[in-house]
Amino acid sequence: MKRVLVLMLMSACALVGPTSCSHKEEAKEEETEFQVTNPLQKDTTITNQFVCQIHSIQHIELRALEKGYLQKIFVDEGQYVRKGQLMFQIMPVQYQAELQKAEAEANFAGVEYANTKLLADSNIVSKNELALSKAKLDKAKAEVSLAQVHLGFTQVKAPFDGIMDHFQVRLGSLVNEGDLLTTLSDNSKMWVYFNVPEAEYLNYKTHAQEENMNSVNLLMANNQVFGHPGVVQTIEADFNNETGNIAFRATFPNPKGLLRHGETGNIQMTLPLKSAMMIPQKATFEVLEKKYVYVLDKDDKIRSREITIAAELPHIFVIKSGLNKNDRILLEGLRQVKENEKIHAKFVQPQSVISNLELYAE
Repeated sequence: MKRVLVLMLMSACALVGPTSCSHKEEAKEEETEFQVTNPLQKDTTITNQFVCQIHSIQHIELRALEKGYLQKIFVDEGQYVRKGQLMFQIMPVQYQAELQKAEAEANFAGVEYANTKLLADSNIVSKNELALSKAKLDKAKAEVSLAQVHLGFTQVKAPFDGIMDHFQVRLGSLVNEGDLLTTLSDNSKMWVYFNVPEAEYLNYKTHAQEENMNSVNLLMANNQVFGHPGVVQTIEADFNNETGNIAFRATFPNPKGLLRHGETGNIQMTLPLKSAMMIPQKATFEVLEKKYVYVLDKDDKIRSREITIAAELPHIFVIKSGLNKNDRILLEGLRQVKENEKIHAKFVQPQSVISNLELYAE
């Protein structure tokens, strides 16, 4: 009998033991508080980045205007030149000879006209002969002017202040009319082109004037912000049907000449967001490159929900879809809970949550 009683007591303890442990674990879980909050809805601004291409305000090709041998080069690659400065000299011997010939013919026509005029004044020759002599003189003077122009074409001068690119020809080269000699860039101001999606374009056009949003910044290739802000001055007429983008052009001052034609970078444009819905980034988790949050139902059970991100701020996600302002989302302890699990929730005001995340946008 004693042995039977002992076995019964042991069995009872075995049954009671796990149940008691289970109750303790449940009690422990129920004692753990998890912070929850709502999305914060307010007006804010975001800074979007757009890949850009940097161009000189003037960038032209310098080409030979006459055929001949390149006799002299007065400048060097990368040199800053002034407007009117002589850069290239094409051998002018032929054009000098043509000018001398034209000048000689003009002198002869001038003497002939003077003699004819004396005769006409004495009524020895008709006025028609005088007019014909005058026409010959005018033609000879025009030939002189034309020869001077051709001779001037052998000298290639800078049309504006700028920086030279590399030479396309070398000293002594035979160049034909229209051959490329070099390029010249005016870098005093830079035109920066970038493409903006339709949604951002509409936001910009809606609020640009009232909120003075024409100013943009340039993030250079070394991740440093260019020291002078630019101004959006032009927008192209049409959207690109293939990309859904439209081209903007911003003008940047370049007093130190740091920017050069052909550089790339990123334009930083500040855009407004009205009634933006924001949540902390730490309240989200990722599954297969999709963003999720845990949302509490009326019974404090958690369920995962996919969300779409409209923009990213420091420590903050701006929500495009998936949440409304009354949803309660799990703020911390995302790895400690499971789907459909009931938790003990402690609500924290969203303003308090956001203010502790070093939010920079007002």
